[in-house]
Amino acid sequence: MTTLKVGDKAPDFEAKDQEGNTIKLSDYSGKKLVLFFYPKASTPGCTAEACNLRDNYQTFLAKGYDVLGASADSAKRQQNWINKHELPFPLLADEDKTVINAFGIWGPKKFMGREYDGIHRTTFVIDENGVIEEVIAKVKTKEHTAQILD
Repeated sequence: MTTLKVGDKAPDFEAKDQEGNTIKLSDYSGKKLVLFFYPKASTPGCTAEACNLRDNYQTFLAKGYDVLGASADSAKRQQNWINKHELPFPLLADEDKTVINAFGIWGPKKFMGREYDGIHRTTFVIDENGVIEEVIAKVKTKEHTAQILD
């Protein structure tokens, strides 16, 4: 799906988070960034994934990582999800799919025999210099932290 691979420069994105703050890749310069894309806020799989990252957030910070989520949900939906599950990291409300398309994770999916276009659950680990260090396309929602930090 994604054409981005390890060693590529991460797309220099800019988008608004759930509070309307502009977030750019350059904001994370000098830090490692875990950028996780998920299909839809407040759905069971996405919630399991986000809560797994939440529960290990201090470990990420201690290891020099920042965490940022992104989907095509509205800012209001992202904010409600943050409030409900006490998520400690920002979520991009990428409604026009600028960031999603830049990372190449929008495309055909199958669910219960139906084919449609959607976000492929993918996580990018980006190093201090904005280079992709890891691409995780087969996300295990309940054990995602282990996948990233192993």
